[in-house]
Amino acid sequence: MVLLNGSNIKKMFLDETLFDGVSFNVEEGDKIGFVGVNGAGKSTLFRILNGTMDYDSGELFKNKFTKIGYLDQYTCVESDKTIMGEMLTAFEEVIAVENELDEVRLMIESGADGLEELVNRQTALQERFEKLDGYQYRSRIRSALIGLGFSEEDFEKRVDSLSGGQKTRVSLGRILLSDANLLLLDEPTNHLDIESVEWLESFLQSCKASFIVISHDRYFLDKVTNRTFEMENGRLRTYTGGYSEYVKQREIERKTEERSYANTMREIERLEGIVEQQRRWNREKNIKTAESKQKVIDKLEKTLVKPSADPEDIRFTFRSLPGGGQDVLITENLGMSFGDRKIFSGCNAHIVKGEKVFLLGSNGCGKTTFIKDVLGLYEPTEGEVRIGANIEIGYYDQIQENLDMDKTIFDELHDTYPNMTQTEIRNALAVFLFKGEDVFKEIRKLSGGERARVELAKLMLKPVNFLIMDEPTNHLDIDSREALEKALAGYDGTMLMVSHDRYFINKLADRILYMTEDGFANYIGGYDDFAEKRVIKQAETQEKEKPKNLDYLEQKRLAAEKRRTINRFRKVEELIAGIESEIEELNNDMAKPENATDFVKAAELAGKADEKNAELETLYEEWEQLQTTIEEKGYEEDM
Repeated sequence: MVLLNGSNIKKMFLDETLFDGVSFNVEEGDKIGFVGVNGAGKSTLFRILNGTMDYDSGELFKNKFTKIGYLDQYTCVESDKTIMGEMLTAFEEVIAVENELDEVRLMIESGADGLEELVNRQTALQERFEKLDGYQYRSRIRSALIGLGFSEEDFEKRVDSLSGGQKTRVSLGRILLSDANLLLLDEPTNHLDIESVEWLESFLQSCKASFIVISHDRYFLDKVTNRTFEMENGRLRTYTGGYSEYVKQREIERKTEERSYANTMREIERLEGIVEQQRRWNREKNIKTAESKQKVIDKLEKTLVKPSADPEDIRFTFRSLPGGGQDVLITENLGMSFGDRKIFSGCNAHIVKGEKVFLLGSNGCGKTTFIKDVLGLYEPTEGEVRIGANIEIGYYDQIQENLDMDKTIFDELHDTYPNMTQTEIRNALAVFLFKGEDVFKEIRKLSGGERARVELAKLMLKPVNFLIMDEPTNHLDIDSREALEKALAGYDGTMLMVSHDRYFINKLADRILYMTEDGFANYIGGYDDFAEKRVIKQAETQEKEKPKNLDYLEQKRLAAEKRRTINRFRKVEELIAGIESEIEELNNDMAKPENATDFVKAAELAGKADEKNAELETLYEEWEQLQTTIEEKGYEEDM
């Protein structure tokens, strides 16, 4: 069943066309990702689909059975209800049936007149209540609120006392639990930590409603979508599959368009040459031929479609400052409290030169506070921070407190780098797509994405050997995120990043520090490695928390297995060290002048070296297997 259909929709603002010829179908079962650069018109189209904005021409058909649930990315619900009370508004029909059921039951119990009619009414209400899944609605609310990062203690907080991000999460939860069969979700992962995004993914994967979701989170889009809409240069294109499939299809489509355009242009040029030649000959037959060929040219030109120009992209690099010590950052038992409220404690970190480390954790666990402790912006309540010798830090602040809202973009850079010429500043800003008169816009009037680009421009111009960035992909569209990824991948300094963009983390991370109120857990690799190991660790934790039913012999067997694994790991490390020393001695012997000319001796030494290298390779493989076993089974604490 078609839920929504658009045909040649056009939207203008004053004399500017935002988009034109927008056509699409949304059917039951469609889970659509909507991508495009900031300002392309995605949110505007959502408002048109929701009926809160007019369009200039075209047709929009909405099925009479279609009920839309719309999350605006700037939603800030105002309510004097509690969080639980606000969520209950998604179940008004269920609650009304439940209340009437209670009334009828009391009337039956009190022996009211018309018993038969009351019993029939009770039966009908009971059937309706069950059809509406009435027994589940409170548990569904609880599950959604917990999934979106609220604790049970939060449920009775008034909505008007919440932060903007918390209010958005309440709105999202209410829309997800509504009876809408088409959800329009504009940046729903904003204000969510990774755990909440994962919950949302799980919800959307299993929900019966169709949806269109605007998002710059590529990992999220791959997880939940089966179609993709792209808004580019005022045109809407549709693709099958999630984000990664869309990227492949788009590349094939663009190459096909370019080839077709080039072939058609060559054919037009060939025909134009014939027309010119025939006209020069100027006989009756030649004139007819020229006219015939000109008609073909006119027809080709009418059908000629010029390939879409790629959106102007950002390309930049971060300037790395040479030097700096091997130890870049060390924190020992770092802790932070605000009054009686403990944020975290026992945070031990050691980051060495060249590492790309990501700091993850749930919202409110203290990631930004930890970074401000490292930067010296806060004074930790316990522990110590040590920055390495000759380390110069560059800091990206997610809320852009480093920007002066009263300045223009140009003045912000000029005042930060007074020795730069006007031309140099303009060139730097042009890299981030600020050109012409745009450089004189006031920062307070910029969008979040534009402010992020100003912050990145300032950081790009400063040579540093330690980049600390707090949520740098917030407010950036996909193209800008990819540009940032390339710049950071080419940066040879050290990095400490806070991010919930899992695609971004996978591209860059050497390791992950997962933060809780009691310190860090260390994971080697990117997000996928971290997620896999975390699932294993959680399963083991749950296993440890079960009643100790294991019989004595089983406990002894597991303890012996752990002991054997750890002992063997230590033994293998000793063997590796010994063989590496032997290989070094053999290499030194082969380098001696007397052995270089003794071919028999040289061959004997080379043979021994080959044998030792083969042994070493086998030991390396065993070491890696043992290391994996130790990490997966949580033996590190006993080593």
